[in-house]
Amino acid sequence: QVQLVESGGGLVQAGASLRLSCAASGRTVGIDRMGWFRQAPGKERELVAAIARSKRTYYVDSVKGRFTISRDNTKDMVHLQMNSLKPEDTAVYYCVADLSSEGAYDFWGQGTHVTVSS
Repeated sequence: QVQLVESGGGLVQAGASLRLSCAASGRTVGIDRMGWFRQAPGKERELVAAIARSKRTYYVDSVKGRFTISRDNTKDMVHLQMNSLKPEDTAVYYCVADLSSEGAYDFWGQGTHVTVSS
């Protein structure tokens, strides 16, 4: 099992920046992919960004150029640097991890709230 704990959420104004962090513990040696989902009120959960152990990355179109995902394999942590935040980025952000290179993510954090005011 893998446990994930997020930190760094909060309330900011539009145009500001936030950095989310996620610490993994447990069976971390087998983790391949790590990433961040978000779910806004009344909307479906979406994958925002992901990074493989190889450092290959994925971003949803709406955050490209504004968000950057990074990973420290030595510390079993993943970060999401969010710049130029918009009100539509308001959501609960979940850290995710999986032991495989594709498919659904097996491990989820509790979530951290990000609120962007206009």
